[in-house]
Amino acid sequence: MSDNWVVQNLQNALETWNSKLGEIWQLVTQTPETFKGGTIWTVIQNIYGAVQAVGLALLVLFFVVGVMKTCGSLTEVKKPEHALKLFIRFAIAKIVVTYGMDLLLSIFKIVQGIISTIMKAAGFGSVSSTTLPQEIITAVEKCGFFESIPLWAVTLIGGLLITVLSFIMIMTVYGRFFKLYLYTAIAPIPLSTFAGEPTQQVGKSFIKSYCAVCLEGAIIVLACIIFSLFASSPPVVDTNAAAVTQVWKYIGELIFNMLVLVGTIKLSDRVVREMMGL
Repeated sequence: MSDNWVVQNLQNALETWNSKLGEIWQLVTQTPETFKGGTIWTVIQNIYGAVQAVGLALLVLFFVVGVMKTCGSLTEVKKPEHALKLFIRFAIAKIVVTYGMDLLLSIFKIVQGIISTIMKAAGFGSVSSTTLPQEIITAVEKCGFFESIPLWAVTLIGGLLITVLSFIMIMTVYGRFFKLYLYTAIAPIPLSTFAGEPTQQVGKSFIKSYCAVCLEGAIIVLACIIFSLFASSPPVVDTNAAAVTQVWKYIGELIFNMLVLVGTIKLSDRVVREMMGL
């Protein structure tokens, strides 16, 4: 690393960005069971088991309410075809609540397969690192004390923005895991609504919302791949320009690309929900 303070400041900011980007790449390939060593998942399983009892009780309630609202009289319930339909609905709802966690994990694994396919198709084993061009390092190191003053201001602002963007980005990706855990823990309650025809829409919306959270990972991976392609082709540095101009143009274009990436990751939830009609 260079001994120049201006160069060090930029390189440290880029190292923070690269480390967070690499961490995101690892996070989107992890499963809820392995995230943070599986400790959180164990707690979620315990919560799911406790909530499952409530879900089974609500299942009976939703079923009775559904029968009362959809059947005009007791005579109609006694009809074999109608009774069979009600029995099948109740049985399916019971299976969904009982094996709800397995259902959610299966959906997650299907989406993870999509994410793996995207990675293989793009030919990316990891994201490309963003580095400071050697031309800028050389130009900055040649600057005298007074010439370095505006560079300090530019690099302080640029380095701060890059660092802040990197933490916003990683927090958004961690938020996806938080949503996956929340959905899984509370799943028996919305899934129990499948027992009643008037309430089944709640269960359908829950499944679609969970799928949307899982698919956020695919949008995040695509955004990282596109950014990596930008990073592999850094902005052209005009070696004839002043050092402060070179740094200003480079940081400006770099931060613009970072803003696009962070914005895409932040809006991944909305993008997926719009695609699924939520």
